[in-house]
Amino acid sequence: MWCDNAALLPRIESVNIDAQEYIRDDDVRKDEYELALEEGVDDETLREDPGATKFSISSYGADYTVDSLVKRMRGGAFRIPEFQRQFVWTAKHASKFIESLLMGLPVPGIFLYKEADTNEHLVIDGQQRLRTLEAFYDGLLRGKEFKLQGVREPWLNRTYKTLDPADVLKLDDSIVHATVFKQDKPEDVLDSIYFVFERINTGGIRLSPQEIRNCVSLGPFIERVRELNKFLPWRQVFAGQNNRAKDEELIVRFFAMYRDGDKYSRPMNGFLNKFSAAMNKVSKDELDQLSNVFRTTIEKVNTAIGVRAFRIIRALNAAAFDAVMVGLAKRLDTGPAPADHAVSGAYDVLVANDEFRQACERATADEENVRKRLALATAAFAGI
Repeated sequence: MWCDNAALLPRIESVNIDAQEYIRDDDVRKDEYELALEEGVDDETLREDPGATKFSISSYGADYTVDSLVKRMRGGAFRIPEFQRQFVWTAKHASKFIESLLMGLPVPGIFLYKEADTNEHLVIDGQQRLRTLEAFYDGLLRGKEFKLQGVREPWLNRTYKTLDPADVLKLDDSIVHATVFKQDKPEDVLDSIYFVFERINTGGIRLSPQEIRNCVSLGPFIERVRELNKFLPWRQVFAGQNNRAKDEELIVRFFAMYRDGDKYSRPMNGFLNKFSAAMNKVSKDELDQLSNVFRTTIEKVNTAIGVRAFRIIRALNAAAFDAVMVGLAKRLDTGPAPADHAVSGAYDVLVANDEFRQACERATADEENVRKRLALATAAFAGI
């Protein structure tokens, strides 16, 4: 059974998923932590156990014709996440996929998340197939004419426009099955998508929390964070751009702690997920104000402390980053900026404080340690 406009098929499943099933084991968390260290960021939250979370997810099957899939790709109804947009199939691989459809062979299905507010579908798995179909119908693959390669006659060297009319109809009417899901509960944070991404769409390479966040919470706030990530003083402090978007995550973390630090509850990733989703709904004026806070604060860090900022032992320490940035930002909110030497001196006293260091090195996602280091940093800069 199929439906050209992807109507709901008779079967609908509502399942409860326990996040514990998705929790990475200690070895995997250790590997991620070591990878982050290699890339210059010391972040203890990569080791945290997110605890048990219950989800209620509805899913259903939908069969699309190929021409309806292409229409949806062209019209933007199917959205491919930013970090997935690199097309990696070779021309021969893409041609083989088209050939399978022309031969009437079954092909792997696609996996979609339906966004309630927009009715857009987020492509969780299947972007290579969808982009191949769009490219073949458009006649271009990587800027070159898309002729089928490495396939049998009568399709060798054919384009969509030069296919026999019967083959065009066969391809247009070929069916690709989709699994569509949405989260019913909890309604406020789409944490289930983060777990689904980790399970389905890693392709053997585990996506970082911010890479997933950039997809699931894509909107004005995330776009603003990506813009701020290019800000020169930040680049001078952080150094080279991080391959796993850890630098972007730190900016999100600063905003979350600056604005809602008193409401923090673990796990850290869940807190940042919820914050990112909420911030996509605030006004442009609020985003502008927060952007100015970040720029002003990191400029002062760069001139007063420089590249040694936030590096209390080895790599840049994420916990020291959020505390120092928030403490200094709160001070800058109160009046004229202090002299660089005053900021540098207050910073040195702060990072020499054993209580502060412990809050930055052990169980850094615990509520008590988060509040302790934010309070200590705020007090350290308040007196200058």
